[in-house]
Amino acid sequence: MWDPTTYLRFGDERSRPFHDLVARIPAERPRTVVDLGCGPGQLTATLAERWPTSRVLGLDSSPDMIARAETLDAPADFAVADLRDWRPAGDEDVVVSNAALQWVPGHQELLRRWAAELPAGAWLAMQVPGNFAADSHRALREVADLPTWRATVAPLLRADPVDDPADYAALLTAAGCAVDAWETTYVHLLPARPAAEHPVLAWMEGTALRPVRAALDAAGWSAFRAELGVRLTAAYPVRQGQVYFPFRRVFVVARTGDHAQENP
Repeated sequence: MWDPTTYLRFGDERSRPFHDLVARIPAERPRTVVDLGCGPGQLTATLAERWPTSRVLGLDSSPDMIARAETLDAPADFAVADLRDWRPAGDEDVVVSNAALQWVPGHQELLRRWAAELPAGAWLAMQVPGNFAADSHRALREVADLPTWRATVAPLLRADPVDDPADYAALLTAAGCAVDAWETTYVHLLPARPAAEHPVLAWMEGTALRPVRAALDAAGWSAFRAELGVRLTAAYPVRQGQVYFPFRRVFVVARTGDHAQENP
């Protein structure tokens, strides 16, 4: 289960890739803007600010996330829905998926389908974390592979759930899109407060550790968390009162159709 409060603990750092992604979408007056995997909705609300004449819709499979989104005073609609089931209705000129598709095995087929079903000239923009080879995920897989948790936790983790930018570019170009694909490594400076948990552990609790937490009882979770914390402390030492946390992100902005058309 997703916890909006835990997820938002690093709201500024998590929101930056979203803003960098949306800044590369040059649509002017889209009819409908859809945010697939909208989470607690605060970023979806910025889409309504960017395109105030558009209908803005945020969808997420977590009822808790949508409940939080619905408390926002934003000119946007929110609904519980699985992005795997979403199909364009015909007026979606901008579709955004931010840090969601990494949870969907085979999401490449979804991208092909969306590219085929969206209106000509629509914008399809996605961002996924590309840090699965980082020390944080390596430590997570190592702990999951310990005898205590190997049967329960290890099957929940995938070593490489996303592609490189060139692979996504090739996929969407073959689907008839004009594509802009790139990657960025952010270095997040996470405050390390005395007597507080390691900040990278706190970061991971909001995302990568969610399925682990769901699979373990309270005692198992406490033990797993403690073991992972030891490894993260070694991998990410505190310097000048903070931890330097590199985080790679993969971005794609694609325009449907063989050739770019006038902005909607």
